Amino acid sequence: MDVQSWTLLLVVISFSLYIGIAIWSRAASTSDFYIAGGHVPALANGLATAADWMSAASFLGMAGLLSFTGYDGSVYLMGWTGGYVLLALLLAPYLRKFGKFTVPDFIGDRYYSNITRTVAVICALLVSFTYVAGQMRGVGLVFSRFLEVPINTGVIIGMIIVLFYAVLGGMKGITYTQVAQYCVLIFAFMVPAIFISIQMTGNPVPQLGMGAQVLGEEISLLDKLDGLSEALGFTAYTDGSKSTIDIFCITAALMVGTAGLPHVIVRFFTVPNVRDARKSAGYALLFIAILYTTAPAVAVFARTNLIETVSDQPYDEMPEWFRKWETTGLIVFDDKNQDGRIQYVGDPDKNELTVDPDITVLANPEIANLPNWVIALVAAGGLAAALSTAAGLLLVISTAISHDLIKKQWKPDISDKYELVLARISAVIAVCIAGYFGINPPDFVAATVALAFGLAAASFFPAIILGIFYKKMNKEGATAGMVAGIAIMLYYMLRFKFDMFGGGNSSDWWFGISPEGFGTVAMLLNFIVSLSVSAFFEDPPIEVQEIVENIRLPKGGGRSN
Repeated sequence: MDVQSWTLLLVVISFSLYIGIAIWSRAASTSDFYIAGGHVPALANGLATAADWMSAASFLGMAGLLSFTGYDGSVYLMGWTGGYVLLALLLAPYLRKFGKFTVPDFIGDRYYSNITRTVAVICALLVSFTYVAGQMRGVGLVFSRFLEVPINTGVIIGMIIVLFYAVLGGMKGITYTQVAQYCVLIFAFMVPAIFISIQMTGNPVPQLGMGAQVLGEEISLLDKLDGLSEALGFTAYTDGSKSTIDIFCITAALMVGTAGLPHVIVRFFTVPNVRDARKSAGYALLFIAILYTTAPAVAVFARTNLIETVSDQPYDEMPEWFRKWETTGLIVFDDKNQDGRIQYVGDPDKNELTVDPDITVLANPEIANLPNWVIALVAAGGLAAALSTAAGLLLVISTAISHDLIKKQWKPDISDKYELVLARISAVIAVCIAGYFGINPPDFVAATVALAFGLAAASFFPAIILGIFYKKMNKEGATAGMVAGIAIMLYYMLRFKFDMFGGGNSSDWWFGISPEGFGTVAMLLNFIVSLSVSAFFEDPPIEVQEIVENIRLPKGGGRSN
């Protein structure tokens, strides 16, 4: 069978599995819809958390960034991995012990204020919609190439699928669907990586193959890639060009942003107790590490294959994969010197080839001439990664509206059944908005997602940390800090990513920090404003301080926690 037939077959099988699971595990109550009833086993929750965490940015975008930026792209690898450790050790057990449905729910109750809760809801919506834009774009990319439909059509198909199992199953359906999606995405990521590692170095372990000697050559793969890059005028792959302060700020923003992501935090509310929250965090870290340690190898394989395949080659002799990616607009050849050959070089004035980094993982098996079923498997894995995270984000959006706004503030006396209806209606609206952002994203997948981490770092992280570890932090300080942090982060994003407020380029960045790293500055501002404002107002009520003391007690084994 050809690639398109294999892709259609695997997509139909995997989507049928997801929909079947959603029907089997459909939510019957708000507890099922919001936190899967709080009865998800630690292992299943670890798998679901890993799938929720490893979005299209991890599956598609991270290897693409590493492939095209080399050493500079390693900040994403360090930040996202380190951030999950920070979340698992510093926040997850305490938030689980607090026992609320959502992050805005925790903030609203901890800071005993509906105004603070509303600010948290707004922040959750901003973070989630920014994040989900990258996921829907990832869905569109896969469909546009492998099923040969326009990207916009691919986004709409993805919207329909997510809508079905997110609205029907809620967190219960999403959790068990994500278990299946993790199995699909990790298999799809590892199989071609192993194939190509054997093909290029003879080593079946991609993590080792990346630094091994190239078959038939007296040179290591990384040294070969450095030489190829420098010969074409690019920076050596293992050299960096970012400033030290920008590397530090991007890494820190990704780390603390991870620890403030509402769709990841809510996963720790789905297990029975604090002990299971810790265990599921450990399982998730193990499952995440499999992909994250493989991504640099995939990036090296892809970059080497791409350069050797296209550089200074006759355009008319390009293989079929090149032509098909051209039709998507994600590879563009502009024959500037009219010689009919592809000049892929580091000089922007002479370079004739533009490649979207997001196609790296998807195109890599085709460039390496792997079997059609492997190419199709990667497409199914990319869809699993994007859809798993999109579903989790949409649940955060719907619960923020139905539970934190309507139930907690506007209509506290509504029935459980009516709240469930509102949650599903909110999810439908959220899917439609997410589809719009997927069709009109601000940047490629990983960069879009990085902005969401900056927003989470600027808003949630200080409020959660101070809420857990500083019992005298009051509602006035937390509210002022979140508003200040999210406001300055939004201003910086809109100015330097969307050319608003006078626009500007990299030479105008404050302190030389990119928009992806500015979340660190906004987070520090949040802390400063929170602590400063808090000093001018009364301490929280005694009962609130006692709650803070209680959630820090070193207990965690009992079912009552």
